[in-house]
Amino acid sequence: MDSETALRILIEQVKQMRQQHAVDLQSIRFFLTWLKGASLAWYTQLPARSIDSFDTLVRRFTTQYATSRPHHVTSAALANLRQGEDEPLRTFMEHFASISVKIQNLNPEVALHAMLKALKPGPFVDSLCRRPPVDMDELRA
Repeated sequence: MDSETALRILIEQVKQMRQQHAVDLQSIRFFLTWLKGASLAWYTQLPARSIDSFDTLVRRFTTQYATSRPHHVTSAALANLRQGEDEPLRTFMEHFASISVKIQNLNPEVALHAMLKALKPGPFVDSLCRRPPVDMDELRA
């Protein structure tokens, strides 16, 4: 299990266990069954007896994997996107779409502008300059 998934599971378990007042050694053991790979290696390298409660485990794990938390994606992610020189248009469009769906309340005009700027120069872009699309649907068509 990757650290992001383990962190989400840990946070959910903490919420549930705090509601049930059931935070104990059994909770720690249950959580440890979910650890794999890097997160398991991290846990096994902790000093002996350094985890004395589930809250301690939560605090240490959260500190270790704080950078693995999902981040809010903004339209700035589209501004830096560029189609690779050898990247097919279909592949790039799929990549662009996978990022843009993660952006809450993305302005369609911002998306269209970012897409037009991200496309590599060529006959397709030239045709878009002569007759700019009205919206993303027209661009896709």
